[in-house]
Amino acid sequence: MMTANENKPGKVITVCSAKGGIGRTVLTVNVAVALSKKNMQISILDGYQQFGDVGLAMDLQSRFTMKDVIDNFDGMDADSFSGHLSTHESGVKVLPAPDKPEYAELVTDSVVGDVLDWLKENNDYVLVDTAAGLQEGNLFLLEKSDLVLVVTDLVMPALKNTKLMLETLNALGMKDKVRVVVNRSTMESVIHASDVSGILGVENLFYIPNDFKTVSQSLNIGVPFVMSKGKTELAKAVFKMAEQLTSGERAPEAPSKNKSLFPKLFSKKEKNR
Repeated sequence: MMTANENKPGKVITVCSAKGGIGRTVLTVNVAVALSKKNMQISILDGYQQFGDVGLAMDLQSRFTMKDVIDNFDGMDADSFSGHLSTHESGVKVLPAPDKPEYAELVTDSVVGDVLDWLKENNDYVLVDTAAGLQEGNLFLLEKSDLVLVVTDLVMPALKNTKLMLETLNALGMKDKVRVVVNRSTMESVIHASDVSGILGVENLFYIPNDFKTVSQSLNIGVPFVMSKGKTELAKAVFKMAEQLTSGERAPEAPSKNKSLFPKLFSKKEKNR
């Protein structure tokens, strides 16, 4: 099969987090649509096999899911596989998660690996949404990825768990392909967006502003906000992020505020371990 750019396979970008409810699916869907507006071939694999919501976030009435791919896997060729994908009005193609949680146990790493290979051969970028945490299926997806986006926000439990997740990914040799996304970076919090780099010990973060109303409406009607609310600061941040992901441009620094004690508190805890 020829790739979308006819030269080399596309890249896999996996979106993950250490904590649920952090905005992984919304980010995955909107980054995918933003990339598609750059005249790129984009697909999404919903890797949250039990309770994936990519189809819901895009209002897709999918005829097939990963379960159907598994059922027909042995006799499947490139054309029949393509027929199992749902096409969103943006042009983004989606392979949804199974429609029943019990089917998740049928999804093996071997099948997921082959699916990713097929998607890479026909796309510039493949976005993968995941469940929260570092369970075995997630680790396989992260290992297969060219870039890993770890999503967090300004709430202490999320930052604590994100720090642990980053330490684990570093120990597994994935440090060079990990980027942190600070979602809801303008939310009211005693922790500032500018604190996060010091707390987590990482640089070159992405910052996505808080806009609960726009995100909530987007999810409820199944229309990505980069399509329906493209002039909002939220959408502009996602478009900018998509540009930086494809160009290798360095992400902007967080807006600075008064110095916070949180980075110092975290470093003291590290020293006392």
